[in-house]
Amino acid sequence: MVAAHASSHSSESAEWIMCLDKRPAERSGEDVDIILARLKNVKAFERFHPRLLQQICLCCFYECLEKGITLYRQGDIGTSWYAVLSGSLDVKISETSSYQDAVTICTLGSGTAFGESILDDTPRHATIVTRELSELLRIEQREFRSLWERYHQCMAGLLAPPYGVMESSCGADRMPDKENISNNSFVSVSKHQNKVPSEKILRAGKVLRNAILSRAPHMIRDRKYHLKTYRQCCVGTELVDWQIQQSSCVHSRIQAVGMWQVLLEEGVLNHVDQELSFQDKYLFYRFLDDEQEDAPLPSEEEGRESQEELQDTLLLLSQIGPDAHMRMILRKHPSERTEDDLEIIYEELLHIKALSHLSTTVKRELVGVLIFESHAKAGTVLFSQGEEGTSWYIILKGSVNVVIYGKGVVCTLHEGDDFGKLALVNDAPRAASIVLREDNCHFLRVDKEDFNRILRDVEANTVRLKEHGQDVLVLEKSLSSNRTSVHGASTSNYKYKVMSGTPEKILEHLLEMTRMDSQFTESDSALDDFVLMHCVFIPNAQLCPVLTGQYPSLASQGSQQERLDYTLNNKRRVIRLVMQWAAVHGDQLQEDSVSLVFLQEFFMAVSNDAKAIPPLSEQLKDLERIVKQNAEDARSAQKKHKVLLHQFSMGDEKPQKCQPIKSNDELLFKVFCCDHTYITIRVPVIASVKEVIGAVADKLGSVEDLLLVSLSSAGEKVVFKPSDVSVFSSLTINGRLFACRRDQLDSLAPLPEQEGPSTGSLASFEWMSSKDVAYHLTSYDWELFHCVHELELIYHTFGRQNVKKTTVNLDLFLRRFNEIQFWVITEVCLCSPLSKRVQLLKKFMKIAAHCKDYRNLNAFFAIIMGLSNPAVSRLSQSWERLPSKFKKFYGEFENLMDPSRNHRAYRLTVAKLEPPIIPFMPLLIKDMTFTHEGNKTFIDNLVNFEKMRMIANTVKMVRYCRSQPFSPESPLASKNHPDMRTYVRHLNVIDNQRILTQLSHGLEPRRS
Repeated sequence: MVAAHASSHSSESAEWIMCLDKRPAERSGEDVDIILARLKNVKAFERFHPRLLQQICLCCFYECLEKGITLYRQGDIGTSWYAVLSGSLDVKISETSSYQDAVTICTLGSGTAFGESILDDTPRHATIVTRELSELLRIEQREFRSLWERYHQCMAGLLAPPYGVMESSCGADRMPDKENISNNSFVSVSKHQNKVPSEKILRAGKVLRNAILSRAPHMIRDRKYHLKTYRQCCVGTELVDWQIQQSSCVHSRIQAVGMWQVLLEEGVLNHVDQELSFQDKYLFYRFLDDEQEDAPLPSEEEGRESQEELQDTLLLLSQIGPDAHMRMILRKHPSERTEDDLEIIYEELLHIKALSHLSTTVKRELVGVLIFESHAKAGTVLFSQGEEGTSWYIILKGSVNVVIYGKGVVCTLHEGDDFGKLALVNDAPRAASIVLREDNCHFLRVDKEDFNRILRDVEANTVRLKEHGQDVLVLEKSLSSNRTSVHGASTSNYKYKVMSGTPEKILEHLLEMTRMDSQFTESDSALDDFVLMHCVFIPNAQLCPVLTGQYPSLASQGSQQERLDYTLNNKRRVIRLVMQWAAVHGDQLQEDSVSLVFLQEFFMAVSNDAKAIPPLSEQLKDLERIVKQNAEDARSAQKKHKVLLHQFSMGDEKPQKCQPIKSNDELLFKVFCCDHTYITIRVPVIASVKEVIGAVADKLGSVEDLLLVSLSSAGEKVVFKPSDVSVFSSLTINGRLFACRRDQLDSLAPLPEQEGPSTGSLASFEWMSSKDVAYHLTSYDWELFHCVHELELIYHTFGRQNVKKTTVNLDLFLRRFNEIQFWVITEVCLCSPLSKRVQLLKKFMKIAAHCKDYRNLNAFFAIIMGLSNPAVSRLSQSWERLPSKFKKFYGEFENLMDPSRNHRAYRLTVAKLEPPIIPFMPLLIKDMTFTHEGNKTFIDNLVNFEKMRMIANTVKMVRYCRSQPFSPESPLASKNHPDMRTYVRHLNVIDNQRILTQLSHGLEPRRS
């Protein structure tokens, strides 16, 4: 289960760790189910058989290690096997077995596994050191050997036995031969290598051929070209036209090309001259069934079956078509790739882990030189230790083993990892051999010549501005589109993009580049990024004096008119920037007295200048409106703060439309004591833990050494630091705040009310229309989503504790995701009658479908993840009784949620939607975290503005999703559903996975 949570600890994650902390012999069936639910989402185990995974749950241990911890050293005798759950570890090798001269040869990331040498007591081949805080799963040698003996067939292809053992009886020459790949070959496979198509794609080809012969038989016929006859062929453009007409899931010709490419790759459709790329042109293609003489026409029954299967087939091809289209583009020679091709490749590179730290320019350069390479068989040696380094590789699909002679397999690399770069950078021999760990692996390759050229070009096009011998601004020069001069000649123009710099110099440069005579330019976009992201590197208190300094006085040189024009343009640029800054920060400025004073003083300065420079009056009215609005809002906010009730809930009152919560709003909140009595405190939302404890101590009388603790319904405790702010919104759904002394910490127990409901709401819920429920869910979710300020996303990414800001509106929206998810699980697990439970599964699927139609993808994902929770998915009797139509719907929904290729299926779907959209928020948060953790905020004490630009682009996605309002003109809006509206806003749920698992076992006991 994926949980969206504002806090760093979630009750679900803590619960499975609590289960692992028990001795294996003491783990119950419920414990195993909870651990199993977590391990199913771990990449290292994704191909393990369920029975094997269940056995691992019975014997594994959890470890959490700080940065810099040595797990074991090269030469040690191994005692355990490990899988990385989160974080990363460095693999270090020494030729002398001395730790001092050890060289890091690769890094193990989340989803990797290592330590198979314990199978034969071979000494460890490398030293493993944690690179950051890392979570590991550990299996001791005895249990691992037992699993290997019992499940050898399941594990053989997944856990490579140590190569060191093999090398003792066979020399290096016995290792698999390296496939002969020419550096000039841009196609990794020969024409189809007599490839046997998969049954699924073979059936898809039959369905499409039969459907064409039934609906448009003229499309498949003998055709003549240059006096030659080609038997039973179709034309590429006609196939694309036909496919677009058949289904609404085919949105464009490019998409249709990718779908036909799937059949071409598998050999189910073939070009008459065996070309490997399907093209939307007058080219001839032939179905596999038509390759034989006198291929039979489909019978009536076959035609009917094909018509029934057609939509499912097109849906399947639409899901796997984008990957086939990507492979087709990558197989082209770089010189043959179109602008559209390059853009598609670039979009793919944005989500590859190994490239996250590279600048946009370098990624754009790579797009033009990347080569696709694939290998069919496990055991293929990509390159051998000691060879000259000729290429850098990135894994697109599959995994490889890193092998060192005499040491065996030292680590395994997976999708998104890279290797081979070190030998190119250092111009040194390969430090290890790379061996395919599984069949059908795909790679992106950058050859040495291109790699070195890109590095040279980047340095040659880097412009550094220095002051007092230090870099203060780093720009990247690139050629812009050619413009025609007044004489008609074509001229080269360069544009300069900010890569890094001091905040003051970045701002100065962006203002200079802003053109007042244009609607929007690239520098305007960069200025927008600066306004959005400046809180990370220059807070308002420091920015306001800088803005004042940028607002110029009259120029001292040139003619009077030249001085006037220069001054006017510079002043107008700064005025536009200040108005843009005020618009982006909005409500946040009302809480900042420094910013309000600056706005007032800036307005007065512009007013005075407008008397001497009349053109400034054009912007003065807009500036005056902004200043007055902020001043009025600030005064009203000081007069009366909103008082928010316990956990931001309005209780049983009539539901009101959500309003953004501000940091100076006051909160009426219950804080519990060990004996379950409570006191009610009233503090600002932004209050620190120290302030909250002070308010509690005032009510209790002077109490020393009080701690503020979050206690979840599962009993998980999180002790807050005194400097933590706005902790109220970080509680789990049924979590509560407790105040206690340190010696009382162990005695804290959840309140009875935290357990959640004991009966479901089916009696009233089953009579509600699924579409109406989806509408009201979306209406409420939209209110919550609309309350989230753009800056909260940035505070969340960089840590609200670091910027001393609240992210309460974002926290509530993320908590809503968990609430909907647990609502689904709770209702199903509290529904005893089997027939009613089946109806409930159908109802939730209908609600999910309607949420998707309303473009509420957040609720859609929450509902489907609720249905896929182990407490629900294990109810086999319920799922078996589900009609096939609903099983098919659920399969389609799961395909949309497929996390492979960085949620490619979801991203493609969202790209086709128009706003308003409620996006899958946990994925947006993940994207921003991915960029933040993969790139330094400061490089050589300069702001890494490229990183700011990348994070700003994700924030702008949220801006785009909200650029249109959720339509109140919906026919449902006129209906009166007060009960339903109240119901969806106050979902009563159980958020304790253990209780839900126990309820599930009570409904359908485990089968023996």
